[in-house]
Amino acid sequence: MTTDTATVHRLAPAVAARLLGVVLCAVAVLILVSTLLIAVLDLHTVLLLVPVAITIAALVACWWLWRERGWVVKFTDEGYRVQWVRGVGAASARWKDVEDAVTTTLVDAPVVVLRLRDGRTTTIPVEMLAMDREAFARDLQEHLQRGQGLRNF
Repeated sequence: MTTDTATVHRLAPAVAARLLGVVLCAVAVLILVSTLLIAVLDLHTVLLLVPVAITIAALVACWWLWRERGWVVKFTDEGYRVQWVRGVGAASARWKDVEDAVTTTLVDAPVVVLRLRDGRTTTIPVEMLAMDREAFARDLQEHLQRGQGLRNF
């Protein structure tokens, strides 16, 4: 009997909104430059449909990316994987390779640091996650204990 206890921790809505804001600023600049080129070069205004189509395509791509790959941390029975985090260190490892897990603050932000037996570390900023930090720590602890073959008493 196998039990699939994989959990996925998604990107916090505030972080996703900031990323979407960057995309919207970029397409706004694209539309502005296109409008200026059309005005200066006296081109037909129907050419404005090109940056509008690019904008729609960019927004659809962002939606798809958010839906399919909008997770930050994925825990499985074998190990973990982290994505979208700059400076994460070791982005993935097996639970058996984890020596310990500690919570700390890094640049005034709460993080969980997983220290691996080979000296590498994985740093997970908890504010990037769309969940309570205590619930994340409990889930991490459960997966770590199960992955290392420990039982709860």
